[in-house]
Amino acid sequence: MMKTMSEEERKQNKQARGVTAVALGGEEAAASGGADGGDGRAAETLLRVTPVGLCVAALVIMLKNAQDNDYGAISYADLTAFKYLVYANGVCAAYSLFSAFYVAVPRPMTLSRSWTLFFLDQVLTYAILAAGTMSAELMYLAHYGDVKVTWSKECNVFGSFCKRATTSVGITFASVACYVLLSLVSSYRLFSAYETPIPFISSKGLEIASFPH
Repeated sequence: MMKTMSEEERKQNKQARGVTAVALGGEEAAASGGADGGDGRAAETLLRVTPVGLCVAALVIMLKNAQDNDYGAISYADLTAFKYLVYANGVCAAYSLFSAFYVAVPRPMTLSRSWTLFFLDQVLTYAILAAGTMSAELMYLAHYGDVKVTWSKECNVFGSFCKRATTSVGITFASVACYVLLSLVSSYRLFSAYETPIPFISSKGLEIASFPH
């Protein structure tokens, strides 16, 4: 009887030690996860704030871009691509500021939140990329012209206008690089948070994907 009780006590003690180890391990993992989450959140917040300054700088330079000389007058408003560049930079600056505050606030990362950031990051990335690409193509024509469409080298006439426009386009592409990184971050967060389907063979011999709940 004493021997049986002793074995039971050893089993109970072993189970108790196992539970305690699991609990301590969970606390350490939670603490380290919280620290990593805080560092990651701060880095992402900084990455989201950066495009605000870039977009505002590109927007202001383009808004003030106009030139008047003996050959005529030209303004950014005369060219659709440059107007779109201004609108895109304005929208992206506002979104970057909003998303930075949204990410900075500590809160659980839910499925809807992950999808929202992923979707908006993708949309804004393509929007600012399209604006920069259109404007860069226009600047290429302004610098080098195109004989086939009788487009002359306008930058020979409106040099200062082209310099400011080129600066604005260059800054826009810097913000594009930030948005590409943000898209990668939000994509990684969304798709790495969920396990891949686990295949198994059913009784009928068919491979079925089982999604974890």
